[in-house]
Amino acid sequence: MKFSIEVLTVPVRDVDRALRFYVDQVGFALDVDYSPNGAFRVVQLTPPGSSCSIQIGEGITDASAGSLRNAYLVVTDLEAARHRLLERGVQVSDIRHKTPIAAWDGRFAPGIDPARGDYASFADFSDPDGNSWVLQERGYRTA
Repeated sequence: MKFSIEVLTVPVRDVDRALRFYVDQVGFALDVDYSPNGAFRVVQLTPPGSSCSIQIGEGITDASAGSLRNAYLVVTDLEAARHRLLERGVQVSDIRHKTPIAAWDGRFAPGIDPARGDYASFADFSDPDGNSWVLQERGYRTA
């Protein structure tokens, strides 16, 4: 049996503002924007290269806007991804990496992991509602 995550719901206050942020600034593709009436709207967006999408909308969740925490976006080149987001007006944290890598105890050091190890380097950003995302590097050497 196979289980796969296909869609995550991201609770937002203003669907149009969030749509512009995720498409124009973060670079997600717009898959669906469906609203059969004034009480329901579903917008589905997919990050480049991902098989998991996000949904924002009206009438799709009772979660508080901005309550999504630390959803991971995995990238093959964290420095390039961060640079691209900054160029598009997204406020992204400085890069940090796990230390010590071999016996990680929750501490971080500034900058990219010197060995560019998988799952070792991170940066963060939030959408206009405060939903938080973590960029994590994996596959740098195979990119």
